[in-house]
Amino acid sequence: MNRYCIFFLLILLSATSLKAQLPPVFSAERSAQSRSEETVRRFLPPVRIVWQTDHAAGQIKNMAALLKKGTGQADLTGKDLCILSSKGKGKPGILLDFGKELHGALQLITDQSKGGKPIRVRLRFGESVSEAMSDVTDTAKNATNDHAMRDLVISIPWLGKTEIGNTGFRFVRIDLVDENAELKLKEVNAILIFRDIPYLGSFKCSDTLLNKIWMTGAYTVHLNMQDYLWDGIKRDRLAWVGDMHPETSTIAAVFGYNNVVPKTMDFARDITPLPSYMNGMASYSMWWVLIQRDWYMHNGNLAYLKQQKSYLQQLLKHYMKKIDGDNSEVLNDGVRFLDWPSSENIPAIHAGLQSMLVMTLSTGAELLDILEDPVTAKQCREAVARLRKNVPNANNSKQAAAMLSLSGLMPAKKADELISQNGVHDYSTFFGYYMLQAKAKAGNYQGGMDDIRNYWGPMLALGATTFWEDFNVDWLPNSSRIDELVPEGKKDIHGDYGAYCYKGFRHSLAHGWASGPTPWLTEHVLGVSVIAPGCQVIRVRPNLGDLTFAEGTFPTPYGIVKIKHVKLKSGKVETTVKAPPGVKVLR
Repeated sequence: MNRYCIFFLLILLSATSLKAQLPPVFSAERSAQSRSEETVRRFLPPVRIVWQTDHAAGQIKNMAALLKKGTGQADLTGKDLCILSSKGKGKPGILLDFGKELHGALQLITDQSKGGKPIRVRLRFGESVSEAMSDVTDTAKNATNDHAMRDLVISIPWLGKTEIGNTGFRFVRIDLVDENAELKLKEVNAILIFRDIPYLGSFKCSDTLLNKIWMTGAYTVHLNMQDYLWDGIKRDRLAWVGDMHPETSTIAAVFGYNNVVPKTMDFARDITPLPSYMNGMASYSMWWVLIQRDWYMHNGNLAYLKQQKSYLQQLLKHYMKKIDGDNSEVLNDGVRFLDWPSSENIPAIHAGLQSMLVMTLSTGAELLDILEDPVTAKQCREAVARLRKNVPNANNSKQAAAMLSLSGLMPAKKADELISQNGVHDYSTFFGYYMLQAKAKAGNYQGGMDDIRNYWGPMLALGATTFWEDFNVDWLPNSSRIDELVPEGKKDIHGDYGAYCYKGFRHSLAHGWASGPTPWLTEHVLGVSVIAPGCQVIRVRPNLGDLTFAEGTFPTPYGIVKIKHVKLKSGKVETTVKAPPGVKVLR
């Protein structure tokens, strides 16, 4: 045997021996217990320095170094560093802007420090400038560390790489904590954690504001597509099933199939034994049924739908028991909730729940037909017929009117008249989607586009890059932008407003339930409706209103459908559709 063969044999034996000595965490049993996530990480430097302490001269040097793309590695060159020093008067601080709302953490890469001792810094993450400048002790503006730490003190090492935080943010403030300290920063990077997936759906029209709104809704939901589908990336990092319905509608229009939807739906089912309601809310298990129907229509996965059969049957049977002798819903065994702005209008909640029960049992009957359970499907339809004999009053609630319309309990035109009163006052980011859907049902597509411009548009005008948990146009007068220090005499749109569980800085500025305009514009302006399961048949009927053109793409299990509408001088709309094999297009 020559020396080369002996050399490679020794390498092989060494590798085999090393494998045998691997720690227990790498064993087959331990590997089976491990969990992976479906997200990736990207590192982004800040795009601007918003603020520095007043006494920064001589205490903060070379801040511009932090705006450069780095290597992610500490080194010994000692070159091009940002230095913060508290050896003079006061303790220096800087506020960084990463340009856009992100989900993730912060990475600090440091150079050498005196004596090699760790340096203590205070970090404050913020979805707005004012939040990043706030204190958690500020009870007046409700700054919190709820759900995710956004205000903390941490020690960072010399010549090291430290990663801190897991939250939603755009801005980060860094302050030295101790006197007579010096921090040498080589890099500060935001760590963007997200699903690396393509935007298969698209929308473009002659109104650039609507284009921006469509994309902002898509991006808001994308950030919330973490290991599970959340409602908010800073607060409400939970699987709220009702809140998911606008999100799953957006996902279908933008990303097509994504595992985060069935994974989160199954999670909600598995932690909610019947007769309990998902998230404790009587309406949220109803939203689960409605999402199942919509998801099946878009993706056509019958095998997945069959996995829901037993739970679906028992859930629908439970709902059928919640109708009294007056044909009224009596969903008193769970929290009675539509959305926060309607939560004090008790008659409106009843009208909304009555409507939702009609929609749920009607949808349940459709699904049970597919799942070959005609007996329970018939029972569902009989229950719906009973419910339709009792039509509650909307009590001037736009939320209730929307649901009454969509369930067929109120004429669409009548509901639209109520929803249209006083413009977009009394809109909400969650149920605004269903108000828009009710307008479309009434044929008021122009009114829907105007409401999108007038309600979601102002958030963008205030510097938003994602849509908020709630928004009220009454907040607009004399309010400042979220990407600037609040000028003297101005109102802080983030810290001074909000209600219920989202007062002040606890208010989430990246909430997936606010994405309704994205699927609405795809469905009603681009004009795409799914007619047969799995998008085997779609209908394309545009409603351009005051637009001169609209074009875009729509994802299906068979590939991308390309659509373009152009309004001619005659007023007629010329439509071009290119669909992949397997997709039949109706006009």
